Parts: sequence; structure tokens; C-alpha cells
Amino acid sequence: MELAVISGTGLFTPQESISNDELVTSFNQYVENFNHHHRAEIAAGVLEALLPSSVEFIEKASGIKSRYVVDKKGLLNPNIMAPRIPERGNDELSLQAEMAVVAAKQALQSAHKTSDDIDAVIIACSNLQRAYPAVSVEVQNALGIKGFAFDMNVACSSATFGIQTAENMVRTGKARAVLVINPEICTAHLNFRNRDSHFIFGDACTAMVIENKSACQAKHAFEIIDSTLVTNFSNNIRNNFGFLNCTHPEGIGKPDKLFVQEGRKVFKDVVPMVVEMITEHLAKLNLSASDIKMFFLHQANLNMNRLIASKLLGREAEFHEAPVILDEYANTSSAGSVIAFHKYKDKLTKDDMSILCSFGAGYSVGNVVLKRV
Repeated sequence: MELAVISGTGLFTPQESISNDELVTSFNQYVENFNHHHRAEIAAGVLEALLPSSVEFIEKASGIKSRYVVDKKGLLNPNIMAPRIPERGNDELSLQAEMAVVAAKQALQSAHKTSDDIDAVIIACSNLQRAYPAVSVEVQNALGIKGFAFDMNVACSSATFGIQTAENMVRTGKARAVLVINPEICTAHLNFRNRDSHFIFGDACTAMVIENKSACQAKHAFEIIDSTLVTNFSNNIRNNFGFLNCTHPEGIGKPDKLFVQEGRKVFKDVVPMVVEMITEHLAKLNLSASDIKMFFLHQANLNMNRLIASKLLGREAEFHEAPVILDEYANTSSAGSVIAFHKYKDKLTKDDMSILCSFGAGYSVGNVVLKRV
């Protein structure tokens, strides 16, 4: 059985960013307009008045201070409050593929690999911009890669599920090297008119090269010691958008066709689930949390990450032990933990152990134990 390593990473960051101040100004203008327009219904008790948001509320609830977005103008327009992304012709590279190619080229350069070294491409993300042909095959073609490609979706855990899939291909000799890419345009499925969630998501794309350790040419790489996955069905995070929507047009455009969640229930359910999974996984490997130098946790909520890390370590974690990027990037779904890994992995030295962990809708949890080599 071959050994697999993560030998390169890449990151695409959109050019535009929205601060909490900008987002709150837009949202509160929408609230003011709504309450004024529906003042009669509100007075009659038919509708409830909307409540304004605030920078303080957002930062206390999430730790988020800003987010990168593919379209700023539409999101900050109180009359639109959604990204406006023109459709591209079939002969043009799609937006997700464009993001993926940028991140993939960085990952290839980091791994000292070319397209000729890659046997497979996996696009793993929360939402795909079309059903077919697969975005991964489009990326494969754009990069000039032979072999095969496919798309997969496990919501916020897509990256870790993709890592294990690629790891298994490499370990069994089915592929020399695999590109796992996570193009997340999260702002396109977020309801920016919902006070409880309008601040959560941002856009980004990450990429990783996973290859046979014996063929690795990177100066520093991270051996995949082991990975484990678990799912447990829950409706507490859900998005009902899909191809069957057109068969029931009355539901098109309803709030459930965007991201919806029961945030408090998610917090209560997921924290113990993640802590238990990581603890059991480490025990299986004869390791403990104290053996782990860095926890690259899913970047969804600062309070959740702090609690998970403190329960694992038995004390409050330092930033260098559980780095956070969601203050700058917000929640980028499956890309979040990989962004943290991409930005801070070089702080690890030879033989240092780390964990890359995701958790989210499904519920789904993926945990990858790594060692710098």
C-alpha cells in the first residue's frame, strides 16, 4: 500500500471584499424600506417588523469581520441583496472552473508538478453551478490533464471527503496524483435578507495536490496518517434548491431554496459530535490532542471552534494551535479549513502532527490526521 501526502495547496481569493459595516448598512436600509412599505400590515399584526442588524451582533455571534465576494455591487444594493453574475456562453470557461484553475495552478506549482503528473481531478464543494457536464471535467480540460474527473458534494465537509477519496486512489495505485479543488461561491445561496444568517458566508476556492509520497518533489509535504468520515442525517442545515423545483413552480424563490439553518441546534449537536470523533480517531492512532500541534478546524463560527478546541485540549487554545481565518474570509464552506491549512501550514516543522477537520450540513464530519515530512 502506497503512502499519500498533500504536497501542494492553492487559494483563489476574489478581488472584492465586504466589511461588516458595509453589510450592516445595506441590510438595515432594506429593513427600513420593508418596515415602511409594510407599515399597515405590521400595525395590524399581519406581519412582524424586521429587526436591524449591527456590527457588534455579527462579531459576537460569529467572529466574522469581513468576507470576499465575487460580486459586491449586487450584494450591497438594498433592492437586490444578491450577487449578480452574468451567464457565460457554453464556449466560455465557467466561473467555478475559472476559480478552480487559478487555485489548481498554485497547488501544482507548490507541489512542483505539472498537468502531466495528475491522473484525476475532484471538484468537491457545497454547490455546483450546473448539473452536467461536470465542472471537474471542464477544469481537467482547461488544465490539459489526462485521466478522469468527477464532482462531489458533501456540503461543508466536501474537502475532507475529497481528500479521503484522493488518498484512497493514491494508496491503491489507481492514481499517481490527484487534484482536489473546492470552488465555493457561497454568497449565491445565502439569504442576505435574513438577519440571523446574512453575514455568514464568503466566496473562495482552494486546491490540493495529493500524491504518492515516493514521487513527492515538494520541499515540505504532509503525510496523510489517516482519515475518517461520518454522517448523521439532520434537517438543521438545509437548502432545497434543485432540478425538481421547476416541477413545482409555486415554490421557486421561496426562502428554503437558499441556505437555512437552526443555528443553536447545530451548535448543540455538532460540537460534541466533532469532539467525540476527533478524540476517538486519535485514540485509534495511539495519539492524544496534546500530540497535535495545529487544529485546522472548519471555519464557520469562532465560538464553535474555540469550544471544540478547548474541549479537546482541556484548556483554551492559542491562535497558533487553532488558527482562524473566518474574520477575514467568513465561512467559505468546504474551503475554510483548507484556507487555514494553506496559510499556516508552514508554521509546522518536520514530524509535527496536525488535524484538518470539517463539519457541517448532513450532518457530515471529516477528520484528516497529518504529519509534516
